[in-house]
Amino acid sequence: MPGLMAMRTIYGQQKPLKGARIAGCVHMNVQAAVLIETLVELGAEVQWACSNIFSTQDHAAAAIAKSGIPVYAWKGETEAEYNWCIEQTLIFQDGKPLNMILDDGGDLTNIVHTKHPELLTGVYGVSEQTTTGVYNLVKMMSEGRLRLPAISVNDSVTKSKFDNLYGIRESLMDGIKRATDVMIAGKLAVVCGYGDVGKGTAAALRAFGARVVITEIDPINALQAAMEGYQVTLLEDVADQAQIIVTTTGCKDIVRREHMERLPNDAILCNLAHFNCEIDVNWLNDNAKKRDTKLLVFICQNWVLN
Repeated sequence: MPGLMAMRTIYGQQKPLKGARIAGCVHMNVQAAVLIETLVELGAEVQWACSNIFSTQDHAAAAIAKSGIPVYAWKGETEAEYNWCIEQTLIFQDGKPLNMILDDGGDLTNIVHTKHPELLTGVYGVSEQTTTGVYNLVKMMSEGRLRLPAISVNDSVTKSKFDNLYGIRESLMDGIKRATDVMIAGKLAVVCGYGDVGKGTAAALRAFGARVVITEIDPINALQAAMEGYQVTLLEDVADQAQIIVTTTGCKDIVRREHMERLPNDAILCNLAHFNCEIDVNWLNDNAKKRDTKLLVFICQNWVLN
């Protein structure tokens, strides 16, 4: 936030973003509100949607809307409403299309490429904030489908080594505590993935007194976890003892039926990756029954907890 405020002071009079029509698809919270106001202060026109159906802070969205900046986001959108909101950011009030994309997760980029390719010729480029979105861009580029210059904000050291690592320490524990109000100390917590987010997750859980176990397929990251003193194992070898499972990989089907069937009563499952594909929520929804057997605490319907 201090950096954004400094940008206003240094460049506010120059309006370096004059002529920019920025479509944003990033979490609509108070921090994003400061970013939006800064972009406008620097001369840009901005339209905004949220990159997650649950993460909008309605008071922040209302404040931006009250200032006259178009924002299409509210907490608890359906997936159809989510896609509708993104599409509203493409054409500005004067009928002119977007010419810059500020994305978090790749959904806005994908929609422009697949549904509105005619708009691509006027777009200068896209900046992508998160690891999952960068994977999407790399895949599109390797397949010859990426038709825009792209900047990976996630590869900035101040993003990957600070926000992903240190920011996660605070937001993870805040999310778990708000959702469950359980004591963490003494519980066996499994962190799936030991990248930057996984490292911050493991450190936060350990600081609260959890016994932390790591699952990781990358040998270097797994060795790092071992050198930090964590047990490194397979999820299937520890599922029957896991009281907390946190997924941080960005990959699909990390926690599956065979794991959930073995989890102890009152086990907590949550996800820190951008999309809701790491835990097999479809199987869980299809097979969950109201009877006195086993309770699993499933936070945020597999969407990102923090």
